[in-house]
Amino acid sequence: MELELRINGVVEGLDVAPNESLLTLLRRQGYTSVKHGCETGECGACTVLVDGVPRPSCVMLAAQVGGCTLSTVESLGSSEKLHPLQAAFTELGAAGCGFCTSGMLLSAHALLQKNPSPSESEVRDALSGNLCRCTGYVKPVQAVMRASTMLRGEKVEPLAHHTISAEEQPAVVTDGQSEKQPALQASGVASTSGAVTTKIPAITSQMMAATPPTVVPAPRPSLQVIGIAAPARNASRATTGKTKFAADFQLRQLAYARILTSPHAHAVIRSIDVSAAKALPGVLSVLTYKDVPRIAYSSIERSAGEEQLADQYCLDYVVRYVGDRVAAVVAETAEVADQALKLISVEYEAQPAILDQRQALASGAVRVHAERESRGILDGVRNIAARIRSEVGDVEQGFAAADQVIETEYIVPPTQQAPLERHSVLTYFDEDDSLIVRTNSQIAHYIRRTLAQVIGLPMRRIRVEQPEIGGNLGLRQHIEGEDLCALLTMATKRPVLLEYSRAEEFRSNHTRQQYILRMKTGVRRDGKILASQMVVLADTGAYATHPLTAHAHTINALALYPSPNMRFLAEVLYTNHAPASTSQAYELQHEFFALESHMDEVARQLRIDALALRRKNWLQTGDRYPLPAAVGGTRENNALVDSCGLPTCLRVVEEKLEWKKRRGSRSNDRYRHGVGLALSFYGDPGIAGGTSGATIKLNEDGSFDLFCGRGENGTQLQTYLTQIAAEVLGVSTLDILLRASDTSSSPFESEVNDVSAFYMNGNVVKRAAEQIRRQILMVAGRMLSVMPENLKINNGIIKGAQGNQLTLAQVATHAMYNEGRQLMTNSSWKAQSIPMTFAAQGVEVEVDVETGSIRVVKVITAVDAGHPVNPSLFETQLAGDVTLALGRSMSEEMFYDQDGVPLINNWLDSHIFSSFEMPELQHYLVESEDNTDLFGAKAVTGIALYGIAPAIANAILDAADIHIRQMPFTPERILRAIHAYMSRQTS
Repeated sequence: MELELRINGVVEGLDVAPNESLLTLLRRQGYTSVKHGCETGECGACTVLVDGVPRPSCVMLAAQVGGCTLSTVESLGSSEKLHPLQAAFTELGAAGCGFCTSGMLLSAHALLQKNPSPSESEVRDALSGNLCRCTGYVKPVQAVMRASTMLRGEKVEPLAHHTISAEEQPAVVTDGQSEKQPALQASGVASTSGAVTTKIPAITSQMMAATPPTVVPAPRPSLQVIGIAAPARNASRATTGKTKFAADFQLRQLAYARILTSPHAHAVIRSIDVSAAKALPGVLSVLTYKDVPRIAYSSIERSAGEEQLADQYCLDYVVRYVGDRVAAVVAETAEVADQALKLISVEYEAQPAILDQRQALASGAVRVHAERESRGILDGVRNIAARIRSEVGDVEQGFAAADQVIETEYIVPPTQQAPLERHSVLTYFDEDDSLIVRTNSQIAHYIRRTLAQVIGLPMRRIRVEQPEIGGNLGLRQHIEGEDLCALLTMATKRPVLLEYSRAEEFRSNHTRQQYILRMKTGVRRDGKILASQMVVLADTGAYATHPLTAHAHTINALALYPSPNMRFLAEVLYTNHAPASTSQAYELQHEFFALESHMDEVARQLRIDALALRRKNWLQTGDRYPLPAAVGGTRENNALVDSCGLPTCLRVVEEKLEWKKRRGSRSNDRYRHGVGLALSFYGDPGIAGGTSGATIKLNEDGSFDLFCGRGENGTQLQTYLTQIAAEVLGVSTLDILLRASDTSSSPFESEVNDVSAFYMNGNVVKRAAEQIRRQILMVAGRMLSVMPENLKINNGIIKGAQGNQLTLAQVATHAMYNEGRQLMTNSSWKAQSIPMTFAAQGVEVEVDVETGSIRVVKVITAVDAGHPVNPSLFETQLAGDVTLALGRSMSEEMFYDQDGVPLINNWLDSHIFSSFEMPELQHYLVESEDNTDLFGAKAVTGIALYGIAPAIANAILDAADIHIRQMPFTPERILRAIHAYMSRQTS
């Protein structure tokens, strides 16, 4: 049917199918700023303005908008002339990964057209239909408020990040007894972000206990770019709709892939008939386990010290979870591919399924992996993928010597990561007959290496391209569909696109599976910990993925409170759930939930203050890291904690939460308020990390091409890398052109999560920048007839002591045309340690004891960030992580029926926090002295995920005197705990 539309002011006559959605039509016409997220109108990523009203285009038929005026984000402004909304989002760091930004901007624009002077509550309400997994809504709301002021022509205050400084040094902590601490004093006015940076003066030897060696902080040089709230590198693209994600590329003769998945949690395929599907017009190829090589591989990259555990296959005759791959179809259209899936006939022989990791260890339990081809499994008979153990001292003797031993058990349920961007893979052969794999995964080099093994092409003929990733959440670290998509391209010689539906996303290996944790602590009456133990039963699902590598790598939450006798034990168990995923940073949310909830329970039993217990036992600057490496034994025995801002972090939260006034002030009213607090850390001062590389070359115009790392994934790593390079080279970040999305040009990178990526890539970029800086100054010295060490680079100008100067462009031209060489350098980096980041988080909650409902009133986060690379973007990261943690703590949970079928397959049932539901958030960046090579900077990605759940549990305990040991804290669980408490009181 013929349809006339006015799109962004241009009238177009378009031919549309009666059942075509408005979203499909717009994307077909090239408006890829309209993103495909949920398919049910819940996420807002596909928002467009229809006659000025925000509408979700995924649930509107194109035929419904005939004659209407449509506006996408391209109508607001361009990179040359940003709309005030776009400018404010860019300036405040509100864009995050950029996937939801277009829809959010259009919702905000519609609000400001109708209401030029909205309140914050009205802005949050307007944005409540736009889900965001990166920013926590804080900066977007502030950006809308700022833009409204600009549009009204009123004066806008310049952005500033002020500090809160301690009047004196942090208190000495000796054997847990802290001196009286002065109140933190605010200097200046609060920044527009509502978050501030707290500075700790350098820690001196007099402030430390006598036993640990003194760690003397290195003096910090004057910095020009590091520490500046520079805009995110992707902000302009994100706010103008130019960011291209994996599914935003269209090629001629594109074919569409679909995957037939298992309806059973555990079954053997006895027969499979694809003849009807192959006969369907438009079907190009169908693959089953009979058509692909049976080669065992791992979907994730593992540490070099680990035995290579390989237990997956492209397609197998055994399916091990609901959603496991059975067959793959490629067709001319997505509709034909969907139809072909229904024509595939499969005869399954159902097998008993393991749906709880405790069942996996039971005598006579079915084996999830009984095949011979898999390798590296610790104990396939008992369904143990791996066992991780780390121990010091004599734990049993420590318990025997304790005055009191406290034991508790905690459960962290499965949750779906639910990134806004769906998993997408595009494969095709280029003009050189090389296989191009464009995927929103962040392990490009590992995918390339594994594909070469599985599909039979040499690595030199495979190139993996990584576009920007939307709503990464740290989980894009699997091989998931790239192998099948590549095989379909090889079979058809056509470009093939594989996109998961939202329901497929919920069934995929983006699920964080269940953890059961058992805590045991032996203490003296004064609160000193003598022995501690954490036992973890980790559900890895059908295949050994991140629960294995997370525990095997380096750190355990238990190390936050060193004692002479410590034991960490984790058993990673196979079940018939989807393979488990990971999150940003280290996979430690479950450990800190158990540890920090347990610490409050220990304090209650000892009748001492929960903060006093922590101060008596916590890890301090100059301490040796207490636990040996679980795998490989690579941690140095004398690994020291160089810096720890935890004392000041705790002071900030304690004061802002009004701990002494509010703690224990429980009333007998229906609505009861309580406060809770939790500490956390990550990093490892004594273990070798992964490897990374970088290449830098100087261009004729004085700019630099930097080849390093991975594509942007919402953590703003690329922005930090450009700031690091710009700082060393004495130029603007605009002069650093980062190229980081292609295995053919980006250097190798291994064993990377978002934290180690910050240090590995940051350090290798710094080293490469220093090398090319020396080359530049040597050439400039010859040109000016001065010694290179007497030259400095500032704002792209090389100056000598006598006032003589050159531009970088002049040096580049001279090197190329007079000396006949390109100024460029390569560098590699093997991380020798990961600096430790510490955090304290506090919450205030309101509990309705009649219904069990809970409201989080306030969240305060203080993070020891060293010298922050970019305070504004750090604040955005913290707000986003807190929002994720709130969802996991309060409402998000995956449920399965008795057959292992997931009962949650959309965002309506898996409730994530919207802008209107958010509590008050306060973020504080505590600045501490650290000897890291990265100008004293520390990573903050993911640290704010850890403390929210235990802080809420501790606040509930304070408010209602009940222990909640299972997440999420739903009204049903709270009400049951209240009823159990009342029964005990009356019995």
